[in-house]
Amino acid sequence: MLQSINIQNYALINELEIDFNKGLNIITGETGAGKTILLGALSLVLGQRADTSVLKDKRRKCFVEAKFRIKHYKIEEFFKQNDLDYEDLTTIRREITDNGKSRAFINDTPVNLTILKDLNNNLIDIHSQHESLLLGDDHFQLSLVDSFADHQELLDNYRNKYEEYNILTSEYKKLIDNADKAKADLDYYQFQFDQLEALKLVEGEQEELEAEIEKLNHAEEIKSSLSNSYNLLAGEDISIISNLKQTKDSVESISKYLKEGDDIVKRIDSVYIELQDVNNELERLNEKIEHDPARIEFIRERLDNIYSLEQKHKVATVKELIKIKNELQQKIDTINSYDFETEKIKKELNALHIKLSELANQISRNRKNVITKIENKVIEILKQLGIPNADFKVEQIPSEEFLPTGKEIIRFLFSANKNVALEELSKVASGGEMSRLMISIKSLIVETTTLPTIIFDEIDTGTSGEIADKMGSIIKRMSENMQVINITHLPQIASKGDYHYLVYKKDNHETTNTYIKLLSQEERINEIAKMLSGEALSDAAIQNARVLLSK
Repeated sequence: MLQSINIQNYALINELEIDFNKGLNIITGETGAGKTILLGALSLVLGQRADTSVLKDKRRKCFVEAKFRIKHYKIEEFFKQNDLDYEDLTTIRREITDNGKSRAFINDTPVNLTILKDLNNNLIDIHSQHESLLLGDDHFQLSLVDSFADHQELLDNYRNKYEEYNILTSEYKKLIDNADKAKADLDYYQFQFDQLEALKLVEGEQEELEAEIEKLNHAEEIKSSLSNSYNLLAGEDISIISNLKQTKDSVESISKYLKEGDDIVKRIDSVYIELQDVNNELERLNEKIEHDPARIEFIRERLDNIYSLEQKHKVATVKELIKIKNELQQKIDTINSYDFETEKIKKELNALHIKLSELANQISRNRKNVITKIENKVIEILKQLGIPNADFKVEQIPSEEFLPTGKEIIRFLFSANKNVALEELSKVASGGEMSRLMISIKSLIVETTTLPTIIFDEIDTGTSGEIADKMGSIIKRMSENMQVINITHLPQIASKGDYHYLVYKKDNHETTNTYIKLLSQEERINEIAKMLSGEALSDAAIQNARVLLSK
């Protein structure tokens, strides 16, 4: 429960600290005194965004600190998951600096607003008079029914499957679109691939073929040169090799007289051997070279095909053509695999559809099981609150499509008068009826929640007299199971409180400040008397106040 709140430099509050208690805590005060300012400050520690507009003194930071007793509410796991220190008396602090920067702390550990909001969803529920308008909202109505059905784990399981189903459906549609587009290109890809595949391309062959055809085109010239070279080296008329042999023999005959002769013979012998080898190679090459028109035609045709494909694909090498062929093969394989992939995903979607349907049907059954109880209890309380002919129905409207919360829409129907057809709540309920509907529903929620604290901000709008007294009794009963803080302007409700706080403001030379104090019994009598008759206290008003408090 909320034990205390300390506020500094917020709106009309310079500095304020107040302790709250178990049971029903009543807050009253004149219009404009600052009752809603308290809620505004509290909303900061609950995670609401803020800026420098909340600063009373723009030169100082705003500081709001709330302490909660959480020992019996089984939320230790939240602290563990978020790496926070758990304390039975947990302190939540929020600071807004003069430059608009905000910081939040849980037990002195800095946290972001998301964590702050998540924690406070387990600690406190604030209901303002404007929230009654939410009763007409489909999502709000659905969440109320689900809170009674108490099937959060089932809902979480459904939502996970629903998200998985949506992702897979999107993937399936994308795959179908890609398959349709790709299949339109399949013939084109296949034709290009077949052209490249038919050539049986080999990396580096273009350069080899170009060199070979160059040689074949000059075969006669090459043979003539080779033959002439051979004849020069070893011909009958002129023979360099024969002359070299004679030179060697001549020098060798005098080497016994000339000591350098042996060295010269060796060198001549080396040249002789090399020229013999060259001569043999010339002879081999000459025999190998032939003018082959058929081979020339083959090479020309193959090169023409290669050049044509290179020009078509805007590349310059066979290596690049082979790369394009492999890429085309991948595209063709991918397109051919679409049918397999789509069929696989289709099966997964069908299985998910069955699972989602099972979960949605269970959710619907759970809701149906509690709807009659909700209807009966709401009608019962509405009758207590002065709507004797109230009729209230919770309608389950099936949906053809899966929705994030199941396969149906929940709609609240209401009629305040006898023999008047039920209609959507937002179309027929007045402000006062909305307030009474909300208090009816909130009183039921208390039965299904472990929430420590609920705050009502003038939920009694549009009520008075006996109805206000009965509404106060309902709020009082709620406070038996949880801490209730109720801001009210009605004496009938204020008198039900276990504790009564007065919000008031004072002017000094420079500014106006808001304050709050816990009233003594005598102060409380006077405050309720003022609520009955205004500032001019009468004996009758004081007596009425005593009567109300005595109840």
